[in-house]
Amino acid sequence: MTSKDIFSERVIHRVLQQKVEQFGNREFFRFNDQVFGYKDFDRLSNQVAAGFQRLGLKKGDKVAIMMKNRPEFLFVWFGLSKLGAIEVPINTAHRGDLLTYMLDKSDCRFIVLDSSFVDRVEAVLKDLPKLEKILILQDQGETLPTLDRPTLDYRQVVDNSGKYDQVEVIWSDPFIIMFTSGTTGPSKGSVMPQNYALYMGEVCWESAGYDEKDRLYNALPLFHGNAQVLSTMPALMSGARMVLAERFSASRFWEEVRRYQCTEFNYIGGILPILYKADPKPDDADNPLRIMFGGGAPMDLFDAFEKRFGLTLIEGYGMSEIGLPLMNTVSERKKGTCGKPRHDYEVRVVDDAGIEVGANIPGELLLRPKKPYSILLEYYKMPDKTVEAWRDLWYHTGDYLFYDEDGYFHFVDRKKDALRRRGENISSFEVEKVIRAHPAVLECTAIGVKSELGEDEVMVCLTLKPGHKLSPEELIAHCQKNMAYFMVPRYLRFMDSLPKTPTERVKKYELREQGVTPDTWDREKAGIKIER
Repeated sequence: MTSKDIFSERVIHRVLQQKVEQFGNREFFRFNDQVFGYKDFDRLSNQVAAGFQRLGLKKGDKVAIMMKNRPEFLFVWFGLSKLGAIEVPINTAHRGDLLTYMLDKSDCRFIVLDSSFVDRVEAVLKDLPKLEKILILQDQGETLPTLDRPTLDYRQVVDNSGKYDQVEVIWSDPFIIMFTSGTTGPSKGSVMPQNYALYMGEVCWESAGYDEKDRLYNALPLFHGNAQVLSTMPALMSGARMVLAERFSASRFWEEVRRYQCTEFNYIGGILPILYKADPKPDDADNPLRIMFGGGAPMDLFDAFEKRFGLTLIEGYGMSEIGLPLMNTVSERKKGTCGKPRHDYEVRVVDDAGIEVGANIPGELLLRPKKPYSILLEYYKMPDKTVEAWRDLWYHTGDYLFYDEDGYFHFVDRKKDALRRRGENISSFEVEKVIRAHPAVLECTAIGVKSELGEDEVMVCLTLKPGHKLSPEELIAHCQKNMAYFMVPRYLRFMDSLPKTPTERVKKYELREQGVTPDTWDREKAGIKIER
């Protein structure tokens, strides 16, 4: 394959066209009772491209997508790719200032949204002068609202022959501005090239060993990179089928996996503990899943989860901006680790002075890709953040890891989440692991709050399993038995639920901002002394 071929072939919509040439209209994905073949998908995304082009959309223009999981999201994504336009997926939980910030920061000309989100956009329209057109996907029987901006019926826009003027799109062209999840602060718009999507599809496909017999269960939100480039793309590229779910539901998960005979699922956040803490059933292992793909499985849960549900966990380490530089695979894995560096990345672990450290010494992970256009191009309109991330010509992940004697990497903590108390460095990840092991605890997160003595005090916010009770004193006793004295939390806050993004990541920054609240229990005020 020549360089010119690589430029034009390694783009998202070309992969779909190749599958049409290979498989015709064989089933690619289903959503509830709807089934879509490759030809269907190609035709419907052509109609998006044609309709949007007639509205004046050009290569490089930005279009926001604010939709729940539904087939139209995929058609818009691939239709924009055919025009060389750039999708800006919007977290469906956003409203107000943050919604305004993302739409304005990314220079969106159009927005495509479910009718249920119209009120959110209408509330901020006055602050969005660059937003030209609003395309609404209405439910049956709904009428088009009158807004202070041209408002169009999405279905009418895409009701066409699918003929559009071809646009040259190559592997280095951006296809998405993907905003970081904002768990540690304001979101940055990561501009990702076309080849990034294909490369991530290949990484997942190869690591998990997908083939045409597999069926991937995609229940994470499509506005998130995981559902797009770690689920949809590997399914498309490997020839596997995909089941698109409306959302992740613990109560419906195994029912849908069995109904659709799914063989793979991507997990994030607290999904594994939530599934595991359901009451055991004799037929738990009687399911078609062979692989669950993700990261952060608690070590004390790893073997028990695999045995109970009869499957294999494959874990790696990654970020939206960089993909998956560290991976275990089906044939080579070490439980409790992020795996080894892939051959197409250079990685270093350095101390706070930027000096490389040796085995078993935690430090910040730095990396560089060996393949062109396989990680972010830039943070959109944030050159200072781009330069900061790429200082010394290495991408700084902001995460602490270490590698062991066998070359496997272990996650320690987010650099911003690491705590320092009385001169001791504390991993919030390790604190959470101990507390989560208590049988009454459902979820927890550890944060640092300012100490009157300087540095941090450890605070844990947690929820309990339904029907369980746990006193602060009992939990502190559990901590003292299972962690170093300096890690034992001073503050405990029992909550009904933890604030989360729709991708199930805890919003630690919100809890930090709230700090010690009136309902927070203070170990020192309770007079409990910790033995050293």
